Amino acid sequence: MGATLASPLTELAGVGPALATKLERLGLFRVEDLLFLLPMRYEDRTQLVRLGAMQLGQRCLVTGEVQLAETVYRGRRNLLVRISDGTGQATLRFFHFSKQQQAQFRPGVHVTCFGEVRKGPVGLEMVHPEYRILRDNQDPAVNDSLTAIYPATEGVQQGRLRRLTDQALQCMRRSPPTELLPAVIRQELDLPELAEAIEYLHRPPADADTAAIVAGRHPCQVRLAFEELLAHYLSLRNLRALAQNQRAAALTGGDDEVRAFVSSLPFTLTGAQQRVVGELLADMGEPHPMMRLVQGDVGSGKTVVAAIACLKAIGSGQQAAVMAPTELLAEQHWRNFCDWLQPLGIQPAWLSGSQKAAERRASLAAIADGSAGLAVGTHALFQEGVQFRNLALVVIDEQHRFGVQQRLALREKGIAGSDYPHQLVMTATPIPRTLAMAAYADLDTSIIDELPPGRQPVQTVALPETRRDEVIDRVRSACESGQQAYWVCPLIEESDVLDFEAAEVSYEMLSRALPDIRVGLVHGRMRPAEKELGMRAFKDGTIQLLVATTVIEVGVDVPNASLMIIENAERMGLSQLHQLRGRVGRGAAQSHCVLLYKPPLGQRSRSRLAVLRDTNDGFVVAQRDLELRGPGELLGTRQTGLPDYRIADLGRDAHLMPQVQKAAETIRRDAPDIGPAIVRRWLGDAGRYGKV
Repeated sequence: MGATLASPLTELAGVGPALATKLERLGLFRVEDLLFLLPMRYEDRTQLVRLGAMQLGQRCLVTGEVQLAETVYRGRRNLLVRISDGTGQATLRFFHFSKQQQAQFRPGVHVTCFGEVRKGPVGLEMVHPEYRILRDNQDPAVNDSLTAIYPATEGVQQGRLRRLTDQALQCMRRSPPTELLPAVIRQELDLPELAEAIEYLHRPPADADTAAIVAGRHPCQVRLAFEELLAHYLSLRNLRALAQNQRAAALTGGDDEVRAFVSSLPFTLTGAQQRVVGELLADMGEPHPMMRLVQGDVGSGKTVVAAIACLKAIGSGQQAAVMAPTELLAEQHWRNFCDWLQPLGIQPAWLSGSQKAAERRASLAAIADGSAGLAVGTHALFQEGVQFRNLALVVIDEQHRFGVQQRLALREKGIAGSDYPHQLVMTATPIPRTLAMAAYADLDTSIIDELPPGRQPVQTVALPETRRDEVIDRVRSACESGQQAYWVCPLIEESDVLDFEAAEVSYEMLSRALPDIRVGLVHGRMRPAEKELGMRAFKDGTIQLLVATTVIEVGVDVPNASLMIIENAERMGLSQLHQLRGRVGRGAAQSHCVLLYKPPLGQRSRSRLAVLRDTNDGFVVAQRDLELRGPGELLGTRQTGLPDYRIADLGRDAHLMPQVQKAAETIRRDAPDIGPAIVRRWLGDAGRYGKV
């Protein structure tokens, strides 16, 4: 009967256990998996190029008669084969060859070659081309479709991958995969059927629109990307539906505590904060877990909103936990919560990976026996050995720095009997709506879209580093007038050492240039206690100028700081620059941000920095960042966060999300059996995040 799409790869001709193990590195286990291993690019072997018409850098198929073959020694042994077709000639160069190969290239023999055209010592040449010796009177063969180039793994050549995908395509023609997208959805979006799209993308015809394929805009690519995005979206919505069916403590107490806290604040909550608080408290009063994302631009007051939610839980006789991605941010949250809640008789517990053993034991005991109504910390909160008495609310700050698995691990900590905790995740990285639909479809969304009254927009200017002396004078003037300043040295390369050295060099330079200014230094290689000491000194005003790495990107709140200098700004993403800029502008004084760059600026860098000059709106900045750099940088995929997509690209395909959402609603309403099958096809039996 032969292999089917569901068969293991070992049922294909030429696949033994050793090759199957290598293919697993590419995520290939079953025959069907080969259908979804799409080519990275294509080569055109559908037509012969005359030797006289070859272009430098071109990858092309040529044919010619061997004129001369000789072995030469120029530092290493070379086999040089000169071929001609009457319009011109070229040299084939081989560094690795056998006597048998050398003997094949007899003068008068005709050969067909494919390779990249390079410049050689005596004209154009191809180095180690693919070649075929033609028999007498044999015409050179050309392909009838473009040649696919697949993602490679060690020990699996392109030719073998093409032969395997040929077998998989034959299986598909005998028994096509089930068409899971309803016809009404395909017709509405003008999408081809699945089998047609797969066949086209693996073996595009000679007249294929290669520009559309390279850009990822061909209807066949859109067809597959759409279904993959739909699978991930359905999976997240399944998590959401699962939460709706789970039980949570309905938090109905705490109103007195919340009122006392709000009235004690030295400011009035903005309308946006009041609206979001109302959404949170309504969710927490329900007997199923809240799963809500709160987005708010830098300085919009998310932490106060989180404190109110925590008070609601504590006032209802339950516990709350607040988790932040860095010790610096977690410590700041802990100090803020202590300042706010201690007057109400609530002592938050602190938990981090670096605290002393005795402190840790005391915190663990207070969390376990419930005497700590609130626990604040880093990812140490969800590690083994941390037991809560009755955790009813989990708050996660800067959600994009954590993986979904980590978020769910803390949620599992809170299960008391059959009750799950409510969950609030926050981010100061505004997320464009289409991207949020893909990344956070399991969460309801609230947006704090209003800054506190009196906040003045930060004025931003971009200057070449050749004007560094002017900038130093500006820092001197700001500090002498009683203001404070940041001087940020971003990570230039992926190296803690270089990051640290850059900050040290700037610190030494500024200390010499500004002998009357108190200069401090904070970087990621310091011990947490040293960092805390430096930040505390800056906050207290004993340090006037703080030289720092991007460790101060989130959470640091010093209202007296009104000047931000960022070095090498052209190397950083817009959203990160916006986050850093948000460290100033928190007081009454007009604040400024200076983006120092290394000239000359390319057009792309120039347009990026112009975005920051022109707007302080984080959503505008984030949308532009998404267009320029993609979702990985914006959502922190480098740390964790989003899954890898096989075909879809969120930066390129985010515009499909409204239609994906609409299609998911249609399927859930009219064809509920189809959804799980789509999820299984793209994510496997475990779904997106395993059993939750």
